Amino acid sequence: MFRILNSFICIFFLVLGPAFAEILKPNENIIPMKVVKIQLDGLKKNDSGYKDQGIEQTWEFAHPNNKIFTGPLERFKEMLKGDSYKMLLNHKDHKINEIFSDENVVMFEVIVMDSEKKYHMFKWQVEKYLKSGPLQNCWLTTMVSAAISLGSSI
Repeated sequence: MFRILNSFICIFFLVLGPAFAEILKPNENIIPMKVVKIQLDGLKKNDSGYKDQGIEQTWEFAHPNNKIFTGPLERFKEMLKGDSYKMLLNHKDHKINEIFSDENVVMFEVIVMDSEKKYHMFKWQVEKYLKSGPLQNCWLTTMVSAAISLGSSI
């Protein structure tokens, strides 16, 4: 009986475990490169835990000023599924290169290989949130450019 129950519990967590994957929240210990990586990793596996989990993970690290223009969340989901950003969803690979930084702003060049093995480049900017409150000193995304197509090989 114990063996059957143990087997059932293992199967339960293997099958349903990803559905309970936790969304990471911003904190002041997460460096700018890691913010972008968390967002891209989420988008790469957009539906791995549940539908649009990667988009919701990306939303968590969006700067409040950015959310004013891209939100609410349902509108943000529609935007990411549109022509300008859909190549980020379920992409195959990405590379992140820092191209500018100062004490409050870091800009990255991000190259994404989409699900059809086509490459796209984005400028991805994060800023330190300076206002008081739970996000104070957290790095948050303030801008992601429209994709620039690089073709099927770089």
